[in-house]
Amino acid sequence: MNIAIRTPDKQMAEIAEKVKNGVRLTKQDGLFLYESDDLLTIGQLANEANLRKNGNKVYFIENMSLYFTNVCEAHCAFCNFRKDQGDEGAYTLSGDEMVEYVSKHYHPGVREFHIVGGHNQHVPFQYYVDSIKALKKSFPSVTIKAYTAAEIEFYSRLSGLSIREVLQTLIDAGLESLTGGGAEILSDRYRDKMHVDKASASQYLEVHRTAHELGLRTHTTMLYGSPVETLEERIQHMMYLRELQDETNGFLVFIPLALQPINPNAGIKRRNSAFDDLKTIAISRLMLDNFQHIKAYFINIGTQLTQIALTFGASDAHGTIIKERISHAAGALTPAGLTRDELIWLIKGAGRIPVERDTFYNEVKVYE
Repeated sequence: MNIAIRTPDKQMAEIAEKVKNGVRLTKQDGLFLYESDDLLTIGQLANEANLRKNGNKVYFIENMSLYFTNVCEAHCAFCNFRKDQGDEGAYTLSGDEMVEYVSKHYHPGVREFHIVGGHNQHVPFQYYVDSIKALKKSFPSVTIKAYTAAEIEFYSRLSGLSIREVLQTLIDAGLESLTGGGAEILSDRYRDKMHVDKASASQYLEVHRTAHELGLRTHTTMLYGSPVETLEERIQHMMYLRELQDETNGFLVFIPLALQPINPNAGIKRRNSAFDDLKTIAISRLMLDNFQHIKAYFINIGTQLTQIALTFGASDAHGTIIKERISHAAGALTPAGLTRDELIWLIKGAGRIPVERDTFYNEVKVYE
């Protein structure tokens, strides 16, 4: 009797055939790819999948990251950005103070404000509404991409309003898209172990579902690289997002975020490996077949690895940022921002065509 044994080479060939024919990968396929050490084949498959979706174009945006407050009720194990009220370095800026800060750094090419911050329970929900109103009034042409799903859930508890009512109030104030943060790993086991004192996995998904129903296109992330999450949880995370995208088609991009080690002096053993970073980007591209874009986030993986990631399935190199704070508070060693010329150089250096975009991936300028 002949017993057919699926060798690793045969399994990889079967996955390659699925990718070639547009057949959706299963959880078992994703786990096999994570457990494989054949990084180049995985990268090649992801590159092929990305080229079919986006050609040689790689997108970036002129944006500014803004942080109104670092005071936070949550005590997540991986965060070094948060402060308690009264701590040294704790701050809460008014809308006028943020407008003053932006005015010092703003130029007419800036198209997006990326706004996240702490869950500050010492101010009312109206503070967060007024923050957006102040920016929109002073910079009406700039898209407001603000708050994470976890922040939205916090505002619901703070105000007594439903998730839908919170979102509608913010939309009326000028909100145009949600940021992707707060997802971490969409596993309640992980969230319990890592003391993720904010929205549960199901609440995170429900906020984005509701935002999509209200007409917002949103962003989403996965914070990977802790000793706590399993590879199966990473794949399941992607599958939860894939299922919601099937339902709403509301996500613009998936952003894998490599966990930072808190201490900037942490050695190499405390940091995520480049091998895992590239593999995660590539597997994301292969699993999330209904997402148009996968982002390589230079803040977490560095500029040179970002270049390589552009041939491992990534089609977005993020943006200028100006001054990133959250990952750098947690020990990131990368630049806190890049100029437009640097992003163009980075993308061209990978043999790709840089495309300046707006928040919604409408093309502003192609740099042939």
